[in-house]
Amino acid sequence: MNTKQQLKALAHARRGVIVPGAFNALSARVVADLGFEALYVTGAGVTNMWFGLPDQAFMGLTDIADHTARIRDAVDLPLIVDADTGFGNALNTYHAVRTLERAGADCIQLEDQVSPKRCGHFAGKDVVEASEMIGKIKAACDARRDKDLLIMARTDAATVHGFNAAVERAQQYAEAGADLLFVEAVTELEHVRALPQRLSTPQLMNMVIGGKTPITSAQELGQLGYGLVLYANAALQGALAGMQRTLTQLRETQRIDEDPALVTPFAERQRLVGKEVWDGLEKKYLGW
Repeated sequence: MNTKQQLKALAHARRGVIVPGAFNALSARVVADLGFEALYVTGAGVTNMWFGLPDQAFMGLTDIADHTARIRDAVDLPLIVDADTGFGNALNTYHAVRTLERAGADCIQLEDQVSPKRCGHFAGKDVVEASEMIGKIKAACDARRDKDLLIMARTDAATVHGFNAAVERAQQYAEAGADLLFVEAVTELEHVRALPQRLSTPQLMNMVIGGKTPITSAQELGQLGYGLVLYANAALQGALAGMQRTLTQLRETQRIDEDPALVTPFAERQRLVGKEVWDGLEKKYLGW
């Protein structure tokens, strides 16, 4: 199977496969190296880590396409790519899907927020009319050249119009052609448990550390019938904690030794970036 087919199979298995987020090629390498089966190219992560800004629509199509291409080159895992609201109307969405498919996406996620969008766990969200989102989903489905490319429809309506309205929208999006569904910012555990019973299309559940949705184990979510369990920014939050811890130590002690509790060893860093492979190519092509 190719990576698109692999991702479809993972979603349809409904066993709660954990999908960590990656914000650059090296974080994607770490995800792959630790044996995860798929990864998510996170718009929030790209915005936070590359711009130092909050997840409030500062990222553009070129930004996420560039990161997708670099990550695609770095790992062989299936890639779910965050395309926000499609970066405009249905025509812009069509163009975004073409661009991200060429960059290496296996699944493209679109959401129904009013633009400029914001993190699904921020206050102040609003959603477009369902008919507008349906038009974007149809445009996205028509834009793909590879029939195996997946389209994921996310709805943020639960916070704005209530849980039942979100379920109704998700069903409409599936009928419009979405391959996967994502009901964002579900605040009640009973609603988390109800979604797989209410919607037949495979679903992703988003676990945001410190967010609105009750943290639930991937094992339980798989038993409930979720295909994918997203931890979009766990690696980002872990990286920030590590940087703060290490730099605080440097500030206080004026030195950092190769302490595995503080820093990844030099050799491990080189392994993750494939230095041995490049050394081999250097010998092959340059005779060194």
